[in-house]
Amino acid sequence: MNIKPLGDRVVIKKLEAETTTKSGIVLSGSAKEKPQEAEVMAVGPGAIHEGKRIDMEVKVGDKVLYSKYAGTEVKVGGEEYTILKQDDILAIVE
Repeated sequence: MNIKPLGDRVVIKKLEAETTTKSGIVLSGSAKEKPQEAEVMAVGPGAIHEGKRIDMEVKVGDKVLYSKYAGTEVKVGGEEYTILKQDDILAIVE
């Protein structure tokens, strides 16, 4: 992957959504919810505020939860990624 995000942007790759419910019902493609869990693939250097760089809170390899409709989807080398601002990341999954 040759994507280098700028500022406080992060490149994520969505993790697959569950295809069955807890009760065992298999969901069709249209019934599945948009996944909100992803792996961080690349991280920008951080935003600059009043002349000082603000460090990023996430790092490559982190599993994160992000806002449902956040970011811009891009396709690079046959793979789909989403580029979003760090503010759109809600939590790190440990």
